[in-house]
Amino acid sequence: QVQLVESGGGLVQAGGTLRLSCVLSGRTFSSYGMGWFRQAPGKEREFVASITRYGSTDYAVSVKDRFTISRDNAKNTVYLQMNSLKPEDTAVYYCAARPISSYDYWGQGTQVTVSS
Repeated sequence: QVQLVESGGGLVQAGGTLRLSCVLSGRTFSSYGMGWFRQAPGKEREFVASITRYGSTDYAVSVKDRFTISRDNAKNTVYLQMNSLKPEDTAVYYCAARPISSYDYWGQGTQVTVSS
């Protein structure tokens, strides 16, 4: 079965940087599209970024030009580099795996807190 484990969250000041990592185990990582989502308190989970198995990327407007998603198939890992962080980026960040057309597998989440 597929397991996803995120890491790299923490507390950072506004304008700072963090890099999230998510390791997939149990299946062939290179065959999955991967995504990052986030959920702030009292809000619905929202899309942040995605990367196909071929390396094509997509971003939410709110993070475009600040966040970068990447993958290392040799390490079974997807990354989310977050620069110029803002207090409104505070949320629990989740990675998810998409075998075909939907995100069927989710990690447990990692907290990102940006102080002003």
